[in-house]
Amino acid sequence: MSEQTGQYEKFKIQIETILKAESGGLTWTEIKSRLSLPQKVPNNKWVRKLETDISLTRVNEKRGTVWKLKQ
Repeated sequence: MSEQTGQYEKFKIQIETILKAESGGLTWTEIKSRLSLPQKVPNNKWVRKLETDISLTRVNEKRGTVWKLKQ
């Protein structure tokens, strides 16, 4: 497993875990803050991969783009 793959897997687990605990979803800023992630913005390739791997959806709401898991 490459270092990049290992980093993605860790990221995926973190995102899936926090979104399972927050059924209303979270914005990237909220996720980044709660998980103490260093990225200002998420890796676009990883986000698209999360859509397939964990059924991530992103919905535009008043508070911004909210990340959720499909029910």
